[in-house]
Amino acid sequence: MIPFNKPYLTGKEMHYMYQAVYSGKISGNGVYTQKCQKFFEQRYGIKKALLTTSCTDALEMCALLIDLKPGDEVIVPSYTFVSTALAFARQGAKIVFADSRPDHPGIDEDSLEKYITSRTKAIVPVHYAGVACDMDKIMSLANKHALIVIEDAAQAIEAHYNGKPLGSIGHMSAFSFHETKNIISGEGGLLAINDDRFIDRSEIIWEKGTNRAEFFRGEVNKYEWIDTGSSFLPSDMTAAFLWAQLENIEDIQAKRRAIWNTYHSQLQSWATYNNIKQPKIPSYADNNAHMYYLCFENLSQRQHVIEQLKDLGIHTVSHYLSLYSSKYCQSENYDIDHILPMSDRYMDCLLRLPMFYELGEKEQRKIIEALKKIKLWPVSSKGRDKRYHKMIT
Repeated sequence: MIPFNKPYLTGKEMHYMYQAVYSGKISGNGVYTQKCQKFFEQRYGIKKALLTTSCTDALEMCALLIDLKPGDEVIVPSYTFVSTALAFARQGAKIVFADSRPDHPGIDEDSLEKYITSRTKAIVPVHYAGVACDMDKIMSLANKHALIVIEDAAQAIEAHYNGKPLGSIGHMSAFSFHETKNIISGEGGLLAINDDRFIDRSEIIWEKGTNRAEFFRGEVNKYEWIDTGSSFLPSDMTAAFLWAQLENIEDIQAKRRAIWNTYHSQLQSWATYNNIKQPKIPSYADNNAHMYYLCFENLSQRQHVIEQLKDLGIHTVSHYLSLYSSKYCQSENYDIDHILPMSDRYMDCLLRLPMFYELGEKEQRKIIEALKKIKLWPVSSKGRDKRYHKMIT
């Protein structure tokens, strides 16, 4: 079986973890934690970077930092992982779901203003597949209405908007190092802060509501409980693993981009003939090769392809369920009076192909040839969903 994902080890992870163990400091905020944080600050121009145990934790820190109150509203895309919404819902915010773009699963920037009310506190754009949202539009809208922008950059390491690193544009952002991401530590995340207003308090929230970090730097003679917070920082063992990955980021990215480009070029004619949509990279974005996906015509066609590929020993997967129609939102009586057709379409039709560093040429050729041999139905335009086809063309 060709797996959908396979975690890649550079070879130095265990060495750095060994060093962390014998340094005598393996709890949070050790030597490797600080090395990783400095990497993000220097490479991406982030003002303050804090490692967290997950991207979810980084988003939860954002929710605490903006002082959400019950009744406040936060705009998020419906087509995203649950953490994007849950982090803010836990603080009592009302989640307002926005649709995706017709040409890309990212949030539809042109639709956002209609969701803004006097209670709106923040917008959380998700850079789906590491492809940038139109951040000029989003930041302009946020400035107009005095809103906070929190980039969900879980998939967006080494990706850019008009040359500027994703995660460095909004007031805050959150990255993920889950084993399915380009750069991994098994579980793990990072909070990036680009607005001076949030820097001092972020470290307090990160350290269980105390000024413990200041104490260990010798800036205060004792530390105490002074704010809300939790134990968001990971073990230095996790950071040591991550450091080995960050050291090899250029090599990892080059290999992933080569795999992505092979998929894109060799499937182009087949996809065009069969009316299957390939990823689109807007002119303002670059491609960090986080994933390669195809968008089929309907749910049945996608499921047919998944099953056919599975029979050939190739594991492919769909992606998110549309959050606004989830059981949780229905049970919580969310006031959802609109339909999000593009979010629903990606939920039904998007399929992700195997994408990992060690995917060999022979394996990738097998995947591409297998796709081309599958009989897709309907094969002629007569049976296609003409309403949708007209919408996106």
